[in-house]
Amino acid sequence: MSDASSAPARLSSHLATGEGVYGLILVSGLIASASSAQASSLRVLLFVAVTLIVFWLAHVYSTVVAEHGSTGTGGQPKTLRTAIRHSILHARGMLLAAVFPAAALLLGVAGVLPDKSANWLALWVCVGVLAWLGYRSYARRGAALHVRLLGALATASFGLIIIVAKAIVTH
Repeated sequence: MSDASSAPARLSSHLATGEGVYGLILVSGLIASASSAQASSLRVLLFVAVTLIVFWLAHVYSTVVAEHGSTGTGGQPKTLRTAIRHSILHARGMLLAAVFPAAALLLGVAGVLPDKSANWLALWVCVGVLAWLGYRSYARRGAALHVRLLGALATASFGLIIIVAKAIVTH
């Protein structure tokens, strides 16, 4: 398998983590918040990017603080370098969560869609990816179709709640 053909599988595996799900929920809230002020897709994208990077750095830092000096393999304390490397690798899903919604926002930036439509599309993309992650989680465990669908709905509900809140606030 080449690197190019495994890129979607790697992206999927990073998104299917707690950090990936958390990142999608965070990105949904950021998009809803920024777009409620009728901001352009470019402004929403920049707000999401900067805020997500700050949250990611805080997550990486807090994990390093928690792990540095803890017992690693062989009973030896983890070095700072090991703690940093582990934290960065473990938190990738949080950053990668922005890939699909950012693509939707870029449609507004490029003028393919009006800003308002691109912003709403980005929110619905978050919901769709959350639903897919919920479905995927139960499918990998061999759950029945109705359980998979309930898992998809439960996971997507976080994004749906944000959309409902945005609709109430802006209308």
